[in-house]
Amino acid sequence: MKHALQGVQMLFVAFGALVLVPLLTGLDPNVALFGAGVGTLLFQLVTRRSVPIFLASSFAFIAPIMYGVQTWGVASTMGGLMAAGLVYVILGAIIKVRGVDFIHRLLPPVVVGPVIMVIGLGLAPTAVHMALGRTGDGAVQIVDADIALWISAASLLVTIAISVFAKGMLKLLPICGGIVTGYILSLFFGVVDFTPVHNAAWIALPNFTMPEFNINAILFMIPVAIAPAVEHVGDMLAISNVTGKNYLKKPGLHRTIAGDGIATMAAAFVGAPPNTTYSEVTGAVMLTKAFDPKIMTWGAITAIVLALVGKLGAVLLTIPLPVMGGIMILLFGSIATVGLNTLIKNHVDLHNARNLVIVAVTLVFGIGGMAFGIGEFSLQGVSLCGIVAILLNLILPNNMGENHVVDNAQMEVDEIEETPATR
Repeated sequence: MKHALQGVQMLFVAFGALVLVPLLTGLDPNVALFGAGVGTLLFQLVTRRSVPIFLASSFAFIAPIMYGVQTWGVASTMGGLMAAGLVYVILGAIIKVRGVDFIHRLLPPVVVGPVIMVIGLGLAPTAVHMALGRTGDGAVQIVDADIALWISAASLLVTIAISVFAKGMLKLLPICGGIVTGYILSLFFGVVDFTPVHNAAWIALPNFTMPEFNINAILFMIPVAIAPAVEHVGDMLAISNVTGKNYLKKPGLHRTIAGDGIATMAAAFVGAPPNTTYSEVTGAVMLTKAFDPKIMTWGAITAIVLALVGKLGAVLLTIPLPVMGGIMILLFGSIATVGLNTLIKNHVDLHNARNLVIVAVTLVFGIGGMAFGIGEFSLQGVSLCGIVAILLNLILPNNMGENHVVDNAQMEVDEIEETPATR
């Protein structure tokens, strides 16, 4: 019973971020709960239930999912996300053979930093539109702009206040706090529509969507796995430091990243966002000293049970746009800042011509909306700039420029910063 209660607590810590991704991308939050629960159980199976971590919706895939759903539909987007999960499994196999240094040679900070920045800054207009009560593309005004601004400002300020001033477990719940505050204010202004709640059944299977495999969606999604793959290493280092065990050696990084990939594939198979290790849960583990992986098993089971409560998903769907928009302003800005900090912490010298070229081209391609296509095939956004950053890093000579920086291939694993921002 103790483990079960602690598991529910861990799910509650992850809940706000977990459901935020499907709410922003138009997916079913109940399916996301189901995918997170099943994904965590599969991760535990692959890692022999040795790591006390919970897996759930990845923020890094928000923009690609939005674009994919609009361009190819939900089913084809899920097929692309399954391919991205397969990339993790392949990386796990390569790490098993070649070691961890392979990731740092292929994806040094000068590549990962600007790609993470694009993930955040590319979504900035969407956040502002939603904060002002408009649809993500700004085309339709859903909520009166003045009312929307009050609601989004309250959501943003409470989220900031909890992040900065809260102590203990409450500090791990800024998104939940912002959503609750914005929702209460929305009720006061009368902009909440309860029709979905009245129409929903108490107990119902989630609205599963089986994947379809479209080569354009697959090639678009695969490069998006770059930032979360590197982030996974940081998450494993963080939980290792908290528990005093080296999970990069046992069960091994190859197992944990493959487990993450299998969890992502399983989630996408039913129509849920990709899974990734949650740093909020790592923080909760540190505070509560709940080091037993069985706790995460109970958290996963609870997520699956809640996924069957139809009215829960319906209530989440009533959260107005301005509430989401206010939180997104901080969230996406934080993601961009994490990318910038990746460059700073790893001492990437932007006076060096080689580094400057990689960062500059990646940022403009990603934020500016550069697209490249042949026939029906097209790449743009995070996917295109990720590929461009990798290619530039591989092609440009190391001695390009007068101020040569430390070889990124020699960066130590412990220099990777652990952060929840890219999920």
